[in-house]
Amino acid sequence: MKTLNLYVTKSFIVSFFMSIAILTFGMMGGRLIKIFEMISNGLPISAVLKFMLFISPLVMATSIPFAVLVSIMLVFGRLSADSEITAMRACGISILQILSPIMLIVLLLTCFCLYLRMDIVPRTTWMATAFIKMVVVDQPSTILEPGRTVEYEEFRIYVDSKENENLRNVQVFLMGDRDESVKNDITAARGKIIANKKKQVLTVILYDATIVDFEKNKPKNRTFSKEFSFSIDYGKKFNSLRVSKEVDDLSFREIFGRAAMNKRTGKDNTRVEVELNQRIALALAPIAFMLLGMPLAIRTSRRETSVGLFLSVILAGVYQSLVMICGALSGYPQYHPQILLWIPNIVYQICGTYFILKIARR
Repeated sequence: MKTLNLYVTKSFIVSFFMSIAILTFGMMGGRLIKIFEMISNGLPISAVLKFMLFISPLVMATSIPFAVLVSIMLVFGRLSADSEITAMRACGISILQILSPIMLIVLLLTCFCLYLRMDIVPRTTWMATAFIKMVVVDQPSTILEPGRTVEYEEFRIYVDSKENENLRNVQVFLMGDRDESVKNDITAARGKIIANKKKQVLTVILYDATIVDFEKNKPKNRTFSKEFSFSIDYGKKFNSLRVSKEVDDLSFREIFGRAAMNKRTGKDNTRVEVELNQRIALALAPIAFMLLGMPLAIRTSRRETSVGLFLSVILAGVYQSLVMICGALSGYPQYHPQILLWIPNIVYQICGTYFILKIARR
């Protein structure tokens, strides 16, 4: 029995680490593209690596439940397809005995996810937000990102390419004060940016600029300027960011402190309760995925091995979507979203327990 448990546990651990490596890389993939763009815009690699370090706990907390489900489907799917589970049961070994070491590992992973969701992720997310602010203040040229329209106060700025302080193919829209109508359309084949870090002001200089004046969104006058400049007070924008944390950025203790403060002042606590319950519900996902994934892996593998992977993606996607949808209802306390959040967990765990017991009785 000890040898059998080691065999199943080893298979699960190997599959788990392979799955979490692939899933983490996949979840980081979209961010890596953004990161490479930031590096090309002059952001130091050390700053990029530090930002990745800040967001890694969130990626880890999200990928662990998915990795558990994929590993369960792969391991038990293969054991069933090779008739190893049938052979084990013929020797008098029950499904629960086979599953027991995996249950212990998943329980430890759930506790780790709970710790990440409750304490580490809020802290690192808050640190990432503060770090972005610090980077922008220290590297203001990163505000103008090539290939993307940057909106700042009344300016809409598009830069086709940028090399250090030199700009190419710049278009600037100066918008109206009271509406979104265009007042001026300024274009230039080349330009330059000058940063005053002390005053936290970014000056954009355009050479041989064409300025088109608009009236009621229709071009009126066209003028040319050998040198046209305007300033962006980026320090005003980033220094005006609220210092107080949002509920998403609060640690476990801070959430309870916020709830107690809301109770004393008579404020609605729904948002805080939803955030707390959502974190717990997402942290318990490994248990739900294990209970439902194992019996499905045994059943589907008898027909087609690839079905298990397809089902794992569907199950994880449905679970995550339902929890996030219920969490988005925090602005509608009449629907009791803090209770609705538990429906996916309850359904997955009850269904999984039922199927496991049904297989165990055979």
